[in-house]
Formats: sequence, C-alpha cells, structure tokens
Amino acid sequence: MPIYVKFQTPKEIQDLAYDIVEKARDTGKISKGANEVTKQVERGQAKLVVMAEDVTPEEILAHMPILCEEKKIPYAYVPSKDELGRTAGLKVSCSTVAIINPGKSKEDIENIAKKVAELKQEG
Repeated sequence: MPIYVKFQTPKEIQDLAYDIVEKARDTGKISKGANEVTKQVERGQAKLVVMAEDVTPEEILAHMPILCEEKKIPYAYVPSKDELGRTAGLKVSCSTVAIINPGKSKEDIENIAKKVAELKQEG
C-alpha cells in the first residue's frame, strides 16, 4: 500500500468516486493533477479529492491526505490513475482530481464523505 493511502477503499466507494468525478466534469467543475489539486485544497475550494493508488513516485501525493484533513476536505482513493484520467475527460492518466463545483453530484459527495469518515474511524 502506498505511503499516502490512509485506509482501504471498498469497491463501492471507488465506483462512486469515479461516478462523482464524471458527473462533476459534465455538470460542475474539476481540477486535475497534483499541483492544481494542491492549490484548490490550500484555498479551501475543493469539495472532494480523489487520488489514484498507483501513482509513482508516491511522494507526489504524500502531502495530500494531511492537507485535506487540515482543511477538513473529504478524500477517497481509486485504484487506477489511467481510469481516473479517462473519467476526468483526459487522454492521459491523472494522479488526483479535486471536485470544485459538484454540479449534479452534490448528494453523492455528502454520501461518500460520510462513508469515508466511517472508514477512517475503523482504521
């Protein structure tokens, strides 16, 4: 497990995270890539951060969970940066995505935030 992964994400939550990214891409606003996402989290504008678990080197995302927790922004993990990139509308892989404006996925974000909070308590 990579150093930045703080808990094991069940498949149901991974699928929901991909779905949220796709909906927000089409009906809201997202930021893509570690640098952009870091800026949005630091500004407190991110509503949800989705990170891929297969990022190398791991240090690229080592700061992200800590930063998200400081800013009280929910985050989740998905297994594939390639799939995350496709879901975000890119032709290349993507290490992380921040949902800035959830669009039609607002309820889904509240739902995933609650489930992730429960996972973190268990871990």
